[in-house]
Amino acid sequence: MPFKKKQKDTPAITTASLPDIVFMLLCFFMVVTKMRDAEVFVKTNVPNATELQKLEDKTLLNYIYIGSPTKQYQEKMGSAPRIQLDDAFATPEDIPVWVEKRKINNISPDKHGKMIAAMRIDKDAKMGIITKVKTELRKVNLRKVSYLAGKRN
Repeated sequence: MPFKKKQKDTPAITTASLPDIVFMLLCFFMVVTKMRDAEVFVKTNVPNATELQKLEDKTLLNYIYIGSPTKQYQEKMGSAPRIQLDDAFATPEDIPVWVEKRKINNISPDKHGKMIAAMRIDKDAKMGIITKVKTELRKVNLRKVSYLAGKRN
């Protein structure tokens, strides 16, 4: 009687390395993902525009938010438009110190002249507060100003 070959069962797929793979993916996304720079305390409903330019080097941007405080801060700050620098409310007089701190901590000395003030301004904000901010920016020789806007459909 001839020998019959036994049918080989396909081996089960081993899942021992799956936790390692998931852990490596988790670590990768944690390292690569950039968190938001600042929590926004003011409402900014920016105007729409047709002629927009995309900024190339976003490391040179210094965001200034101008708008009325969100509901949770309106009791303390009122509803008048306020300035936000990083994670704090500020006055126009705080801008020179803030710019110098940004130069020291975030930007290499050879790029100080290329810094850009990116202003995200609520369309209902009055021009007086914007003029004060621009005057303080001129005092510290930060002359490149970008106004952030939404894209018009």
